[in-house]
Formats: sequence, C-alpha cells, structure tokens
Amino acid sequence: MHALPDVVRRYFESAARPDHDEHSALFAPDAEVHDEGRTHRGRAAIRAWRAGVPPVRHEVTDAERTAEGLVVTATISGDFPGSPVAGLRFRFEDFDDGAIRRLRIAP
Repeated sequence: MHALPDVVRRYFESAARPDHDEHSALFAPDAEVHDEGRTHRGRAAIRAWRAGVPPVRHEVTDAERTAEGLVVTATISGDFPGSPVAGLRFRFEDFDDGAIRRLRIAP
C-alpha cells in the first residue's frame, strides 16, 4: 500500500469532523467531486455535498497508483443506514500537494 499524500490523508481525517469549511478548503476552487451518480462542482457545491452527509470515519485498507490517479479503498462507518460499507473506492484523479481537483467515489 502506498503512503497517502498529505492532502489525501487530510481529506479522510477531516471527513470525520463537523467542520465543513476545513474539508472543502482541501479542494481547488473549480474542483469536481462525483459521488452517488451526482457531480458537485466548485468549493461551495462540495461544501454543500459534505454538509448533507453525516460525519463518517474511514478505515483505509489500500492505496494504489493507477492510470486513473491514486485509488484509495476504504471502509466507511457512521450514523447512516447500511454502515459500515467496505470496499468503497476514492479515485483522486487530479491533485497536488495543495488541493484536490477531481475525486470520484464509487464501489
């Protein structure tokens, strides 16, 4: 398993906290997040998406560099139906040390 870049590590850490500004600040102003068949563009939309879901904890089980970017597999748990969910993949397709520009979340 690859070590997680700092911005990716902070993404998972901040998802467990209720501070949505901290979480959305990890994204570039024009970033995109694809989750559950919907696309959220820009920091305000990403913040609204994050605010609409309960805080979740991530247990990272794998991280692999692929042609798609960095694919992180995790088990998520929290106060939502069906918790925990194993094997969810977070595809960080475009990011650098300072910001995430494109993230796709899907099984």
